[in-house]
Amino acid sequence: MNKLIIISGPTCTGKSSLSIKLAKQIGGEVISADSIQVYKGLDIGSAKITTKEMQGVKHHLIDVLEPNEDFNVYIFKEMANAALEEIYANDHIPIIVGGTGFYIQSILYDIDFCKEDNSKVRYELERELKEKGSVFLYNILKEIDPKSCEKIHPNNTKRVIRAIEYYRLNNKPISEHNEEERLKKSVFDANYFVLTDERDKLYERINNRVDTMLEQGLVNEVKGLLDAGLDVNSNSMQGIGYKEIVEHLTLDVPLEEAIDTIKKNTRHFAKRQLTWFRRERDVNWIDISKYDYDNERILSYMIEVIKDE
Repeated sequence: MNKLIIISGPTCTGKSSLSIKLAKQIGGEVISADSIQVYKGLDIGSAKITTKEMQGVKHHLIDVLEPNEDFNVYIFKEMANAALEEIYANDHIPIIVGGTGFYIQSILYDIDFCKEDNSKVRYELERELKEKGSVFLYNILKEIDPKSCEKIHPNNTKRVIRAIEYYRLNNKPISEHNEEERLKKSVFDANYFVLTDERDKLYERINNRVDTMLEQGLVNEVKGLLDAGLDVNSNSMQGIGYKEIVEHLTLDVPLEEAIDTIKKNTRHFAKRQLTWFRRERDVNWIDISKYDYDNERILSYMIEVIKDE
């Protein structure tokens, strides 16, 4: 089986900087598993890695889509598989880096998504969301797939729509499909690392990062995108940090309130990420506080694990 390294974990745990160090040590290339960094022009709010920070390490799935284009797990899997082929052809080791657990899972276990054209179904569900609201859609999901409702929050409309969409296209609940896929074994010789930290320190870094984004010009970045004609309902504008500033610019939400909401939503997102990764199999957990936040020590541990396996 082909070698694959995964570095994941909640936001603000230092995944990107660690991946660069590892890639330079083992001859790796990075595949981004991030739903916003894939878009051109969405730099500040996504904490996108810069060319300088890449230090010559090749990165895939960053700055490859226009802000008005759609992006989801189906598209990610297709693009990531193409990147994997290229990396293996270069005789390098792919390192998937990011906090979107479902994207990572789709590659690691080669999850089988429905092959049918789902654009019409999704459009109809998105229309119903706008006209009738999230509670209406969530009640539909309760009827067809109560097991999914145990894991999907009513406000997570993207996952609600995906679950209903899957049911309508395949005539079976996505929860049943997920259970079947969960029994699959990885198609790779994989090392899966998940970074974590003490909660208070993680939340402090999240708050500081949001403050830095505002100082770097997040409001002007979003304003520029909207002034260029980007629809506020586009997929790219639903990311944390962007949707809150959109509300500030278009709905007169006070900036301080928007900033507080970004911080709160990011903290909640980090919590959901940790919940997801705890369900994953064969994961090497790395509490970065136990290494005194020393990347060299963490890197030494990771290389030791990779060599042993």
